[in-house]
Amino acid sequence: MSATRVGSGGGDTGLRVIAIADADSFVKWAASLLASVPGIRPRLLLVRTPLSASAAQERTALAGTGIRPDDVARVAFRDAERWLAQQRPDVVLLAGRGPFVRLMGRVIDALPQRPVTVSGMPGMAIPAQRGALDYRRHTDLLVVHSHREQRAFAELGRRIGVSVPTGLATLPFARGRERMLAPDRARRITVESAAERASGGGAAASVAVAERPPAPQAPAASRPRATDVVFAAQAMVPIGRPEREKIAELLIRAADVDPQRRIVVKLRSRPGEVETHLEHDPYTELLGDRRPDNLVVSYASMAEALETAAGLVTVSSTAAIEAVALGVPVIALDSFGVTKPLLNTVFVGSGLLGGGREVVAGRFRQPHPDWLRDNYFHPARESTWWDRVEELVALRRAGGLPARRVPAPRGGRLHEAWHRASVLGREDRSLSGAVALAVGVPATRMLALRQRGGPIGGRTWADASTDFTLEPSPHRDSIRR
Repeated sequence: MSATRVGSGGGDTGLRVIAIADADSFVKWAASLLASVPGIRPRLLLVRTPLSASAAQERTALAGTGIRPDDVARVAFRDAERWLAQQRPDVVLLAGRGPFVRLMGRVIDALPQRPVTVSGMPGMAIPAQRGALDYRRHTDLLVVHSHREQRAFAELGRRIGVSVPTGLATLPFARGRERMLAPDRARRITVESAAERASGGGAAASVAVAERPPAPQAPAASRPRATDVVFAAQAMVPIGRPEREKIAELLIRAADVDPQRRIVVKLRSRPGEVETHLEHDPYTELLGDRRPDNLVVSYASMAEALETAAGLVTVSSTAAIEAVALGVPVIALDSFGVTKPLLNTVFVGSGLLGGGREVVAGRFRQPHPDWLRDNYFHPARESTWWDRVEELVALRRAGGLPARRVPAPRGGRLHEAWHRASVLGREDRSLSGAVALAVGVPATRMLALRQRGGPIGGRTWADASTDFTLEPSPHRDSIRR
């Protein structure tokens, strides 16, 4: 469906669409998602918070999206309402962590002309987390990226009494492999693999579909040889220092075994920068001065890192999906288990799970074809989120779409001030925010300690058989830095 279907005419060639973001991963997701929509020229509003992407992170996040520097504005929170009122957007994509989305939702509520609001997560969202849905309950549409996520958030919503319409999108970083799921190709792969399994030839089927799809042609002299092993580091998983030390040792061992092969530790933030999630025990510190010459650190975009990758290693990064889309084989580390707190249950049945020995030996895997369609590689025609957006815009213009307003905080103005100050950090210079933090921070710390006192993550976090959680996240991940 073209974005011009609900255009207002008179020289307006499409919808006015603005993404509001702060952290680097949300900037990348929002820009890439909107770049996939024909007929619009999206703008990006970066609101200053402790998580705001640096100029270098912004350039990396926007690379290849087509969003130009003059399409990006940076403003303080106090100026966001005025800026949005001047722009009069038809659609606003709220791209940030849950508390940021809720705070900006209050800004949307104050606008004289209300846009359709869309929200989502910037990568894989299995398990579907209670907080992720609850913070976004006031938006008109929740973007999900797989059929599995769609089912998980629907079930979570039923469990907690929250109803938010969902729209299925193709994960912006996973478009390269859609050709694998053309009807004839998908049917042939499935039939072949089923026949192989029936005849006891499961390994042969795995080899048959592990052939790397041909890359776009380029002059041989300009294309680097794909020999790197790329490790996609994550701030939150594994969380424990001993586990992160084991990964550092694994990377050193892999570099020592083959000095001709580069081991690339792909990081999201340079020293002095911040990223979406708070990192404890960074790999630069864990590796120290023990790094062999062929073990290097990279701050390039993941797309650039994968250009020379023979394989990708991660625990549960969305980079695994980006690699699969490009035909780069993957190992999703299961050395520390397969659990919801590790965010890697999504890989059960994928054929990508493996341990440290496989990494050192370079035995990377391609995904099982039966896993692909339900997990981020559905055909493009099934991604109808933008059709839903256009329908919602038409409904709003006709007066048929009631506003989903952020409810008043249960604790009154003090609670509202605490929430604002928690999201904005030093950007909030109000007296009410300082008072609210002085009162609220000790209370929230005590509550967090109580929550961590029980079994890790509670019952649903410990249950790997479902794709949703009902208890708060077990990860320590404050927005304030």
